[in-house]
Amino acid sequence: MRRIPSVTLLLPLLLATSLALLSCAHETPAPAPLSGADQIARGYYLATVTGCNDCHTPGYFYGAPDTTRRLSGSELGWKGPWGVSYARNLTPEPHTGIGAWSEADIVTAIKTGKRPDGSMLLPPMPWPDFAALTDEDAMAIAKYLKALTPVMHKMPDRVAPGAAVKGSIIELPPPSAWDAPRTPAPATPSSTP
Repeated sequence: MRRIPSVTLLLPLLLATSLALLSCAHETPAPAPLSGADQIARGYYLATVTGCNDCHTPGYFYGAPDTTRRLSGSELGWKGPWGVSYARNLTPEPHTGIGAWSEADIVTAIKTGKRPDGSMLLPPMPWPDFAALTDEDAMAIAKYLKALTPVMHKMPDRVAPGAAVKGSIIELPPPSAWDAPRTPAPATPSSTP
C-alpha cells in the first residue's frame, strides 16, 4: 500500500484556509459622500434626532410647535448661572438668523461652540455633545439649515445674571459649588466619569 505524505493532505487545507482569510481581509469601501438633496435630507434627519427643534422651534417645548417658523428661535428663556439665554434663529435669514454664516461657520459652531466672531454659544446649547459628530454629519446639518426658508424672527438678547426677566423661563439650577467651567485641566485626572 502506497502511503500519501501528510504534506499532500495538509496542502489543500492550508490553501483553503489562506483563501478564506484573504477574502475577509479586504476593507469595505467607505460609502460615497452624500451630496445635494441627499445631504440635506441627512441634515434634516440629524437635526431632528439631535433635538434642534426642542429649543429652536417656537412652541415645540410646549407641545404646539409652529412649523411655519421651524428652527427660527424660541422666546422660552433658559436661566442659569450665566443669566438667561434664548435659543437663536437658525434659519438663513440674514438679520435675525444665521444667514451671514458660512456652512463652515455653522460646522464650527456645532462642533466647538464658537460663533464666527469667536464668542461662545451659551448654555444650554449642548455643543460638547455634538463635538462627536463627524465632519460630514455636521456639514449635512449646516446644508439643511442653509436650505430652510428664511424666517425673520428676532430673539431676545441674553439677560445678565440677577436682572429682571419677562416671559417664560426654564430655570437650570447650578450645582452647589458652581464655578464654571468645572472641567479639570487635561493633566488632572477626573474623579467623575
